[in-house]
Amino acid sequence: MRAGDADRQAVADKLRASLDEGRLDLHEYDERLQQAYAAKTYGDLDRLLADLPGTVPTERAQVVPVQPAQPPEVVPDATRRWLAETWDGYFGVVAVCVAIWAVIGIMVGDIMYFWPGWVAGPWGAVLLVTTVNGLVTGEPQKWAAKQARKKAAKIEKRARKQGEREREASEGAD
Repeated sequence: MRAGDADRQAVADKLRASLDEGRLDLHEYDERLQQAYAAKTYGDLDRLLADLPGTVPTERAQVVPVQPAQPPEVVPDATRRWLAETWDGYFGVVAVCVAIWAVIGIMVGDIMYFWPGWVAGPWGAVLLVTTVNGLVTGEPQKWAAKQARKKAAKIEKRARKQGEREREASEGAD
């Protein structure tokens, strides 16, 4: 059966991976790459990959059905938590700036120019645009999913370390 451009490109990608793994030297990779782009049939392509591990000739390849994408899990309080995370630093910094302004005003005995506005205004405008854009694009749910993945990875890492410690302890007891 005749091979198409996508088939030739897939073989070229596998050859590149084999070069990166050190299974092919540069000269052999170059020769096989030229042969891959000149190949007319699947048999020609299969011969280029026959001695490399992890490749399956096309006659033995199995078509894997594509699973439909799962809808993303909706986290109920994601928007509230995302907003708190996004705006958290802003309120603290603005409060400190206003407190400094107020203390200096009391010490001087005069109400001065309200310079904390130069901190609060531009930063607040940027955060406001970021917030509106994030709410429109569904950023809170993406953020919550990312946080869940981080938490799961942390739990998995902790379990893996615990398993390693237990294995080392059992080997040490032997």
